[in-house]
Amino acid sequence: MKILDRYITKTLLKYSLSVMVVLIGVFAFFKFLDEVNDIGRASYTLVDAVIYIGFLLPSIAYETSSVIILLGAVLGLGCLASNSELVVMQGSGVSVIKIIKITLRVSISFVVLAIILGEFVAPFSSNQAEIYRAKALGEKIITTNQQGFWIRDAGNFIHVERNLDGKVFNNITLIKLKSANTLDSVVYSDKAVFDQDQLTLQKNNFYQINDEGKFTKIKKEARQKYRSEVEFDQDLIDSLKKDPQQLSTLQLFKHIGFLLKNNLFTGDYEAEFYKRIMKPITLIAMILLTIPFIFGSLRDASLGKKIFLGVVIALVFEQFSKLGVWMPKVFDLDYFLSAALPTVVVMVLAILMLYRTTAR
Repeated sequence: MKILDRYITKTLLKYSLSVMVVLIGVFAFFKFLDEVNDIGRASYTLVDAVIYIGFLLPSIAYETSSVIILLGAVLGLGCLASNSELVVMQGSGVSVIKIIKITLRVSISFVVLAIILGEFVAPFSSNQAEIYRAKALGEKIITTNQQGFWIRDAGNFIHVERNLDGKVFNNITLIKLKSANTLDSVVYSDKAVFDQDQLTLQKNNFYQINDEGKFTKIKKEARQKYRSEVEFDQDLIDSLKKDPQQLSTLQLFKHIGFLLKNNLFTGDYEAEFYKRIMKPITLIAMILLTIPFIFGSLRDASLGKKIFLGVVIALVFEQFSKLGVWMPKVFDLDYFLSAALPTVVVMVLAILMLYRTTAR
């Protein structure tokens, strides 16, 4: 039985790796075509374009991982079915459930690899790719220089006009509140330094606001330094430079927690977070959904057509599941429920179809 396990695993791995090489190659080629027009600008050469695409390969692999894993599993099983090997296996006493378990085991190993790429390798390599390309084209490196932002931090509001490297801010205004509708003070500085949980405003103007009766008194002082404890951390500042899709799952989780703590809108971040969480389960549901098309047609001449139909149904489902994550923005639904419900429905449908297949 171990020999059979290894044979099925080897077949699935062979087709999964083949699909991965082909898909990544196609996407990388089209990405290279986008770069052709920039070759010759400044010091950007053909070699620079190739190196830039090389840095992007982990990101391309992660973005196409669902299709790679699904096609690898289905084509591998389809090959075994077309050669009547699945018929022989079942005739020798190997159950459909056993074959499905081996298929899922191989697929889950690719899922783990995709998660490692997406969470740890792709963000770093993509950032290095943009830095390398910008330097070769003589452009400013966007990742270290950005426009301003607002942050609500507990009872304070902070406005930064310019964020330099995530640690030094230019033209910063700190607004402190006594209560929800009452100002306590306003501090303005041309420069501030952020260090872990402390914000230090250099050479600042401090405005103390006192409400006494019908009059409001504003007392101005010029100070060399003003320190304020803050609740946000360096990860949050770094995340302000990026779209939700560019953040790791851990960064998304921390960012959502900060926004919720300060009663701020979390919609885009929650949508991306729950899409990431549900992605492995969605992929398993897709694979289970296509397997009945294979085992239900082992002696059918139209096996290829039915496998193709199963793949198309699974891929259409994946696209709809992605759209479903954004439905709460339109209909005010729960983000987790919206992300999980389509996957659960398809998982139940796939299990019922598998039950019918194995009961024959």
